[in-house]
Formats: sequence, C-alpha cells, structure tokens
Amino acid sequence: MFVKVYKEEIIEGLQKSANIIPQRTGAAYLRSIWLKAENEKIEIMSTDTNLEFRGSYPAQVIQEGLIGVPGRQFVELLRRLPSGQLSLKVEASRADASASLLHIEQGRRKYRMAVNDSTWFQSFSDFPENGAALWSGDYLQELIDRIAYCIDDEDSALSCFFMKPAENGRIEAAGMTGHQFAMRSFINEDLRVLLPTEGIMIQKKYLLEMKKWLGASEIELNIGDKRLFLRTANKAESFSLPMDFRQYPDYTIFVASLNASGASKLVIGREDARNSLERIAVFNTGGNNCAYFDLSPAEAVITAQGHEMGSASESLDVEYDGELPRIAFPTSNLMGIMDHYKSEKLTMTMTGTQGPCGINGSEDGDYLVIIMPMAVIEEKTSSEEEV
Repeated sequence: MFVKVYKEEIIEGLQKSANIIPQRTGAAYLRSIWLKAENEKIEIMSTDTNLEFRGSYPAQVIQEGLIGVPGRQFVELLRRLPSGQLSLKVEASRADASASLLHIEQGRRKYRMAVNDSTWFQSFSDFPENGAALWSGDYLQELIDRIAYCIDDEDSALSCFFMKPAENGRIEAAGMTGHQFAMRSFINEDLRVLLPTEGIMIQKKYLLEMKKWLGASEIELNIGDKRLFLRTANKAESFSLPMDFRQYPDYTIFVASLNASGASKLVIGREDARNSLERIAVFNTGGNNCAYFDLSPAEAVITAQGHEMGSASESLDVEYDGELPRIAFPTSNLMGIMDHYKSEKLTMTMTGTQGPCGINGSEDGDYLVIIMPMAVIEEKTSSEEEV
C-alpha cells in the first residue's frame, strides 16, 4: 500500500475510529485500525467485535492495499503532527523479510510502525441501502441525553434504550430503572415505517459510543436483522451496533395511571425548586437521602432531616390541587430530572405516596419522566435526641 493523504482530511475519522477499539486487552487485530486504499480513497475501519466504524476519505492512491496499524498509537502520532500531506507506504522489514512496516513521512519527519497482515482482517457489515430514513443528528443526541440517565446500568432489559412505533402515529423512545422512567414521543414517518411493531432495543453502553460519533448534521438510519446502522448524509462515515432482543417491560400501565381520577397536581418553579433541593441535599445524611414536600394550595415546604446535620426547611410558592399532605422524593434523583427540562415551571402529577409521579413541562414537548416517591419516615434531629 502506498497512499498520500492530508492529515486534516482523516484525523477526525481516525479519532472516532480509535474511540471504539479496546485500549489494552483483546486480540491485536481488535486493537488495530484498518486502512484500505483504493479508488482514490482511504477507508478507515475499526471494531471491538460489537461496534463497527467505517469512514472513507479522499486520498492519492499510488498502490492499493489493506493493512492494520496499532490503533491508538497511530492516531496519537498523527494527532501530534502539524496539518499537511502525509505519505503512508508499506515496505518489507529489512530485519525480517516476512514482516512489513508502515513508513510515515511528512517533510523531514519519518517514522516506521509495525503493521498487521491483511489476513487478520474480518469483514465489516455493509449499510443496508434500501429504505433508509433521514434523521437529525443533533435531535438524536438530545434524545439520548434525555433518556440515557434513566436507563439502568445492570445487564438486563432495563439497561436498554427502547424505541417503538406508537398507535398515534408517533414514535416513543424510553428508558427506565427500578425507580424512574423517561419517555419522549416524536414524529418521523420514515423512521416509523422502519421500526418493527415490537420496537428495537440498544444497550446503554453502545448508546454512549454512538453519541460520540453523532454530529449536528443529518444522518441516515437503517435497521438490519441484528444491527442498527447509522451513516452521515454524504455517505462518508457509518457506524453500526448490535440490537438487543430481550423483551422490554410494558410501561403503559404506570404511564396510564397518571391520568386516573384523584391524582394530585403540583405546579412548581423549576429553577427555584432545583436550587432549594441543592441546599436541602446538604442535610441528607445518615442514610436519609430524601426531600420531604409538605403541600398546601399555595405553598410547598421542602424539608430534610439528618442525624448529624440537624434539619433544613425552605418554602416555595406553588399551585397545588390534591389530597396528599406530604410526599418524599430522593433528592439527587429529583435534581437530576429537573436538569433535563427547559420549562420554567414543571407539573408533577402524583398518584400516591408510593405511586408513580409524572413530571411534565410545557416547553419540553412530549417529554415525560416518572419518579417513584420514597416512604415518608419521621426522624428526630440530633438536638431532639439530646433533649
């Protein structure tokens, strides 16, 4: 292989490629970035056996070929070089005729790097061309942000991002743990046609790598038998990942419970409530990590008690219509949820002291988060115990 290419044309693709390869463990071919030169293009490929990245960039191909280079070391070297043209040429090693070296040159800078033979190369999955749907890359990034923090970390169906076609002509994207749930519905007719009725599931660990690859531009998305494929609109880069085929829990029952008669509704200023919770959290000690809400039609008093710290109390102006006099929520979780909203005011729909509480914001579209309250436990402060 002998190719000339400009660093600035390939460095971003190389960095994306390096993101998914193992750092130290695994076979050498998995720690490799594969370079394929043909048809005035250089193709950059990498995989960890699950995720696959492919990028194609303009180059002057003098001799076609396929090699694997030590991925992270190769990227780190090129990252430190200045912009400009690079010469990449494979030649037999003088010390060992059966081995090859990649000669990297840029002006008076010259380097040699060991390469893996093309016999180690394993074929990559091709992007399915038929029926691909267009989607906004920045919208998908935002969608991942708003769902991923509610996805469980343990290896189960709850550790997956779930997306399915809804009956109302929309698409629902959801994630959950044992104590909170996030869902956003949106319209994309082309994508809705692609989605199977039962939906698709993507493991959280793959979601975060996909988000690193995404940009703000439009992307193409397609679904294979076992993999989800994404590609830039100009077809230069593609990223694919495996789907999970476990059964996702049915969340419709607890979502529907928010519309039942008798639910209590609390309208609260998001920023003021978030700031109060941050101060209240200082007093969450001794295993008591919740904030208590004492509710009346125009006021919510938020309190916390801790064995070592004493107690805290703050009053907020609210609009409240309901029968629940008191309810408790995990402080840090409720703060994290509020951070994912843009609305000035949030509506909290409470179905009981131990039932689902749904949170909506008028400026956040069809975005719903559900949090489970904590049992209300009355504790004495340290000063009370001394008395």
